[in-house]
Amino acid sequence: MWRDDALLLDMLLGARKVREFCRDLSFEAFIADDLRQNATLHVLQLIGEAASKVSNEFCTAHTEIAWAGMIGLRHRLVHDYGRIDLAKIWQIVTHEIDPLILAIEPLVPEDKS
Repeated sequence: MWRDDALLLDMLLGARKVREFCRDLSFEAFIADDLRQNATLHVLQLIGEAASKVSNEFCTAHTEIAWAGMIGLRHRLVHDYGRIDLAKIWQIVTHEIDPLILAIEPLVPEDKS
């Protein structure tokens, strides 16, 4: 379905942005950098929003992807932003973004244009 393809591309591009935002940063540098924190949080929110719109059929066929986790994180970032734990965000950035990229890359169709 073309819509799922577009959403997966959004997720992939977002995950790559998060990886780039935080490349070569330590946790301490991340904590001290409001701009990178806000950029990272915003893009994680966008990834979760895209994940929430992927069809149920696609999600069911690809259980290797943590759909519920991404959607839940998006809800936390939007609706419970006062309780964001930057240590947990850093854990996501450092341990879950690369595996997400690896899982989504083969699912995104090549650009034929």
